[in-house]
Parts: sequence; C-alpha cells; structure tokens
Amino acid sequence: MAIFGDQLNSGKIEFGLDGGYNRSWYLAREDSHGLNNFNLGFFFHVKMTENSTGFISTGVHVKSNVGASGMPTYSIGDAEFDDVYAEGELTTKVNVFYVPIMWQQRLGKVFLEGGIQPGLRAKAFDYFKVDDYGGELEYKNDVRDNYTRLDFGLVGGLGYRLKKGPVSTSIGVNYYYGVVDVYKPETYNLKNSSMYVYARIPIGAGGSKED
Repeated sequence: MAIFGDQLNSGKIEFGLDGGYNRSWYLAREDSHGLNNFNLGFFFHVKMTENSTGFISTGVHVKSNVGASGMPTYSIGDAEFDDVYAEGELTTKVNVFYVPIMWQQRLGKVFLEGGIQPGLRAKAFDYFKVDDYGGELEYKNDVRDNYTRLDFGLVGGLGYRLKKGPVSTSIGVNYYYGVVDVYKPETYNLKNSSMYVYARIPIGAGGSKED
C-alpha cells in the first residue's frame, strides 16, 4: 500500500483516505431532525496543468449514511406492534456510495471546492424506538425498496491544507444539497442533505518538503 501511495502521490495526483463526521437531514420534512453519522472513503486530486493551482477533486464515500431522526412512527399493519410503538420515534438510515466530482481551487494553504455528487443507494433501514416496558425497545425494518437507487445533488465547501506542497493532510467542511426526490411513495418528497466535517490523509507519501 505504501508503494502504491508513493506512485500516486507524485505531485500531479494526490491519493489517500477521506473520513470524518457528517450530519444529515431531509429537506422539506418539518417533523424530522438531523442524524449523526461517520463516513469513510478515499479521495483523488488530479492536477490539471503543471503550473495550475486548480485540481479535479473526486473519490468515493464508501461508508456514508444519510437520513433523519426524530420522526413519528407509522403503522406496519400489525395491531399489537402499532400499539407498542405508537408513541415511539422513527430514525431512517440510508447507506449511499457517493462520488463527489468537484473543482478544487487552492489559495495557498486554503482551498475552495464545488461540483456535483451522484450517489448509489445500498441498504436502507427504518428504526422504531420506544422507551417503555422497563427499557428501550427497537425494531429494524428493511425499507430499501422505498428509496431510489440513484441520488444526485450539488456539493461544495472549503478546507485547509497543513502544508503548502502538492501532498498534504487537509481538513475541511463540505455541504451536500440533494436535488432528487429519493422516496418512491407519494407521501413525502424527500431530498437528502448533509454537512461533512472531514480529514483527508495521503497514503504512503512523506509529504512535501515545502512548509
């Protein structure tokens, strides 16, 4: 892996791990609250020309959830179940493989980036929770068929590189604004949004000699 990283982190291509915290929520659903998640993936930065300070910034969020919490539960058609969870809380977690495709402009150690972010839905679960009967009860319901396979939206933000050179660890914040209704039933028009706080760490490279 170190040799692989050294070959990629040549100054024209920067490669590494991308991970951190994100908080997601549904746009235009007032009865929902944010959901805290952790995400992990990898990134590529591709330099466009030899003297350019602009890069194509892409990669894949391999572990990445969106969804929301704090919503009212719904009936599943079982009277006993519905009675137990009637006063409970619903949390939805949808696992999506996102591929951000952005233009990154570097201004010294600071950079701005923005572009598009398509996504491919994998798993999706509704979690029914209620504090009753002497403890917390939870029921997990597979709802992947209620969600579209594809998501799409706009993404952008800013960050800070710890070194000025072509290879450096960086930290930053990005915001994703979904533009696609991802919920198949007509009861809600759900669009994903998420705020990412991340660190990007190059793999197998010692970094730039320039401080």
